[in-house]
Amino acid sequence: MLDIDFVRGQFPAFSEETLRGQAFFENAGGSYTCAPVIDRLTRFYRERKVQPYAPYRASELAGAEMDEARSRLAGLMGVGTDEVSFGPSTTQNTYVLAQAFRKWMDPGDAIVVTNQDHEANSGPWRRLADEGIDVREWRVDPETGHLDLEALAELLDDRVRLVCFPHCSNVIGEINPVAEITALAHAAGAFVCVDGVSYAPHGLPDVGALGADIYLFSSYKTYGPHQGIMVMRRSLGELLPNQAHYFNADTLYKKFTPAGPDHAQVAACAGMVDYFEALAAHHGVLGETMAATGAAVHALMRSHETNLLQPLLDFASARNSVRLLGPDVAADRAPTVALVAQAPGAALAERLAQHSIMAGGGDFYAVRALKGMNVDAEHGVLRVSFVHYTTEEEVAQLIEALDAVL
Repeated sequence: MLDIDFVRGQFPAFSEETLRGQAFFENAGGSYTCAPVIDRLTRFYRERKVQPYAPYRASELAGAEMDEARSRLAGLMGVGTDEVSFGPSTTQNTYVLAQAFRKWMDPGDAIVVTNQDHEANSGPWRRLADEGIDVREWRVDPETGHLDLEALAELLDDRVRLVCFPHCSNVIGEINPVAEITALAHAAGAFVCVDGVSYAPHGLPDVGALGADIYLFSSYKTYGPHQGIMVMRRSLGELLPNQAHYFNADTLYKKFTPAGPDHAQVAACAGMVDYFEALAAHHGVLGETMAATGAAVHALMRSHETNLLQPLLDFASARNSVRLLGPDVAADRAPTVALVAQAPGAALAERLAQHSIMAGGGDFYAVRALKGMNVDAEHGVLRVSFVHYTTEEEVAQLIEALDAVL
């Protein structure tokens, strides 16, 4: 069982008087930041805000902390240290990747994208059609939002170079079988790019075990600073052309970062690992390897979230006036729940605010996914999303508020 008091004690937001009584259900837009990240960021700005990697003490400490963030995150995800890089956002990281693939691919080569994705892992790839790339769409079932593997198999042939898909959608929530999809793509000779932005907050995955060639997520949604984190496996990274300064071409973690990353925020990302390890230690599940610790923390988070999620799904499923997007079984999805109702999503979010519920309404940059499920993107959805620091009492507060406003 997750010790929720210990968890919430790691997040200063829960001690803030201005937030007292406010139940936070817009975590898919960005999570609260844990104390170790805040402490590291503050220390960096106070003591180490210098150009890193120079031969004086403050600079050595700055560079060492940046290296620490990369190596410890890599360990949690089961990948090589140089396979982890940082950028200003996942959207920008994806755009840079698309430019690398644009140079590497030939006209007539193909990329598979989905209409389940957030636009960040769809738009940059779709624009390659202007360069003669064949962009093929793997479409969701309009009733369920599900991505069927047989439909993907029909799109694959020897011209497909890349398959792009989300670990889970930011409005549908279903957890896609990444390892199975990856194996199918690899068998056809294609690489895969997985958008993990909506999944990583619920436990960093073992990317090495999943087999993904590219895995993208956002640290500001995983209890850290506003950075995009990218895993680029070496076998693919060495094939793609350099997108950075020419003298960085042989350094994998710099190769797809055209501009220098934010030093302080990169260093502060080590605080994310501090938190995960503290969580594991408190619950007695520290592993023999960092990847094992990551898996144990992932299990703690998912178990707590799944238990809290099912009552919310049951409530939504029982209302004839509401359409729940995605699965109605908690084990099959992330706790990111989009509801279609008679009132626009944004209007419902405003009503919930009067009940001390912080939630969001709109399209959430998932216009293609909503249209694919025959939902009016302008009308939008109400999205309520939570993570492992959410309590059973807050979910009950949300259900009571939903009952009042729907």
